[in-house]
Amino acid sequence: MTQSYETILVERRDRVAVLTINRPEKRNALNIKTREEGAAALEELRTDDQIRVVVITGAGDRAFIAGADIAEFAGRTAITQRDVMLGRSLFTAIDLFPKPVIAMINGYCLGGGCELALACDLRIASETASFGQPEINLGIIPGGGGTQRLTRLVGEGKAMELILTGDIIDARTAYQIGLVNMVVPAAELEAKTMEIANRIAEKSPIALRLAKEAIKTASRSLLDEGLRREIDLFALCFSTEDKEEGVRAFLEKRKPDFKGR
Repeated sequence: MTQSYETILVERRDRVAVLTINRPEKRNALNIKTREEGAAALEELRTDDQIRVVVITGAGDRAFIAGADIAEFAGRTAITQRDVMLGRSLFTAIDLFPKPVIAMINGYCLGGGCELALACDLRIASETASFGQPEINLGIIPGGGGTQRLTRLVGEGKAMELILTGDIIDARTAYQIGLVNMVVPAAELEAKTMEIANRIAEKSPIALRLAKEAIKTASRSLLDEGLRREIDLFALCFSTEDKEEGVRAFLEKRKPDFKGR
C-alpha cells in the first residue's frame, strides 16, 4: 500500500514508480513538507522489491520544480537554515537511493529543482524546459548540492558561468553542456521517459545497484581506488542467480528473466 502524502503523488506502473511533486499552484517549489515527504516516499520505494526504477517529475506542464519555496527563507537565521539543510534531505535521499532514478523534466528546473535533477541518475527534458541556479540573484548560493554536482557534471567553467551569473538556459543548451541526457518534444516526454525506464527495469536489479555504486565512486575517489572497487563489485555479480540467468539466456539466444537474486 502506498502511503498518502500532501505534496507528493506516487504511482506504480508495473516495475516503475512515478513520484510527482504536486504543488502546481507554486510551480512545484520545494518547501520543508515536500522535502520530508519526498524522502519518505523514496524510503517506501526503497523496500518495494516490485519497483526497479523511479521517475521523478512535477505536476502540470509549466514546471518540473521552479526552486525552493522562497517564502520560507524570510526571517530565517543562519543556524536555522543550516539545521534545515542538514535534516532529512531529499537531495541526499535521491543520491543514496540504490535503484535508478530518472528526472522527467517538464518545465522550469531552477535552483533547488535543478539540484534535485542533478541528484538523479538520468535527466530527460522536454524541449520547453529551462534550467538554472539563480540563487546568486537572492544574495545566496546553491545549498542543495548545486556547486558540487553541477561542477562534476558539466565542468568547473560552465558551473562557474551558470552559478555566478544566475542565468537561465534552455533545454538544448543544457543538452549541449551535458546537463541533461536527452531533449524530446513536450508531447513525447512521458512516453520516451517511460520507455527508457522500462528498458532499464528489465535488467538485473542487483547489477543495476552495483553499477550505480561503481559509477558514483568514479567521481568521488581516486582512479586506483575506483578501479579496485569496480573489480570487487564486478566479482560480486558472480554470486547472483541473475548472473547465471543472464549467461544462460545469452547462450540460449533468449531474453533473460532477472529475479533480483
